[in-house]
Amino acid sequence: MTPPYDEAAAKYNFPFCCVMSISIFLIISEGNTIIQHFAFSISHFPACRTLCGYFHFKKETVFVAKTDPAAARRERRKTIRWVVTVFFATIVISGVISLVSDEIMEDSSIVVAFLILLAIVFLGIVFDIIGMAVASADEKPFHSMAARKVPGAQEAIRLLRNAERVSSICNDVVGDICGVVSGSASATIAALILSNVDVGWPKGISLAMSALVAGLTVGGKAIGKTVAVNSCTEIVHFVGRVIHAVGGKKKK
Repeated sequence: MTPPYDEAAAKYNFPFCCVMSISIFLIISEGNTIIQHFAFSISHFPACRTLCGYFHFKKETVFVAKTDPAAARRERRKTIRWVVTVFFATIVISGVISLVSDEIMEDSSIVVAFLILLAIVFLGIVFDIIGMAVASADEKPFHSMAARKVPGAQEAIRLLRNAERVSSICNDVVGDICGVVSGSASATIAALILSNVDVGWPKGISLAMSALVAGLTVGGKAIGKTVAVNSCTEIVHFVGRVIHAVGGKKKK
């Protein structure tokens, strides 16, 4: 199908069209935008019609595919605000959890300190599972649930539509905080053991605690990621139901 053209624009002779055709091939690799201005005019001539018609109809995607500068600036500002918010929130949350856990563990027995350490590691694994499930789940099943007014479906859809931020909070913020705090907790437990038990090689206790925490964290997250990928829909729906229940109680 030959492209449409303007009769008033067809004022160029054939030699000029030949020159223009050669010029197009010479400057196509440069991406010169002059093509889009001349292509429509010379498309009247059969020798150039196919080539010029292609550039005329594709000029928006080939030559004028530009992002909106205002939208790009808004997106950059949004990203910067998000990074700054996460940065300061991580500092505050990490400091509070570290302070509370250290204060409780210093006045507790070794068994209670171990339980607190396991709780911190378990919390990091749970949030890692949630972040992976949100990143892996599909939104389609929740639309049918929302149509049937299933509790938690709307909340699940909101989680999936903000999957990038939810995954960042769960995997990066909470996960990394739990990793740092669990390391601090393991050092506190090692100090408690050394203060109550006479050990010939004190560094061995610290090494053993660090290895135990690392093994529990890495092994737990490896198992959790498998569970999250295989049961992502159920996990996201469960989190949505929890949010729905908490939100319902607040409204009441």
